[in-house]
Amino acid sequence: MTAVVRIEKLTKEYRLESVTVRALRSVSLAVEQGEFVALMGPSGSGKSTLLNQLGCLDRPTSGRYILANEDVSRIDDDRLSEIRSKYLGFIFQSYNLLPQYTVVENIEVPLLYQGCRLNDKTRQRCVQLAQLVGLGDRLDHRPMQLSGGQQQRVAIARSLVNDPHVILADEPTGNLDSRTSDEVMQMLTKLNDAGKTIIMVTHENDIAAWAKRIIRMRDGQIETDEQNVRAKVRHEMAGEFSASLSSLLAEAIR
Repeated sequence: MTAVVRIEKLTKEYRLESVTVRALRSVSLAVEQGEFVALMGPSGSGKSTLLNQLGCLDRPTSGRYILANEDVSRIDDDRLSEIRSKYLGFIFQSYNLLPQYTVVENIEVPLLYQGCRLNDKTRQRCVQLAQLVGLGDRLDHRPMQLSGGQQQRVAIARSLVNDPHVILADEPTGNLDSRTSDEVMQMLTKLNDAGKTIIMVTHENDIAAWAKRIIRMRDGQIETDEQNVRAKVRHEMAGEFSASLSSLLAEAIR
């Protein structure tokens, strides 16, 4: 397998008045294509800082970050934005949907960041993604007209529209009840079974149990890194979902 993400001795320090806080302490990690990784740890352990680094949302103090065979540790802001929009998809705890946009329009947003011209082709792709995540009857709804679970499904579809190398999920079920959390995790496992690499931050053991690999952090370092041989059972329709997603994303949008 190929490591789609690799970090080497990554350190992140913050200066708070006269105190230096070491949020990450020489962390090294490789994630192979098709893995589903859960990052866990107590508050202040460094898991969210690490996710921000992986998402190219912050720069390391030292160390290297190789994403899709490119060292993104020291590239300029314009190139970093390009890499982020091309290679990464994001799912947030608070959904981060634009309230004035419809379901389809929210899914289109990453294409705008990539500089794509929106047309009938891009619109059809977004409609199909909405249908794939079970929102075919909500295409013209706005976020306030949707439940929390439906909003997170929009966010999942949005994370897929640019066919990213890696999907980064930050507490994706944090605002959801148990039943809806299971529905969202079923969706993420189907994406993983379709070949998508997923790195997810969570503080809940029952959510981490869906991942194939669990990394626990403490004091800015990796404490344990283990394969989860008892990952929860995948959805029975995952094969059909995988075929539909592959077909949908087969043609690149420029």
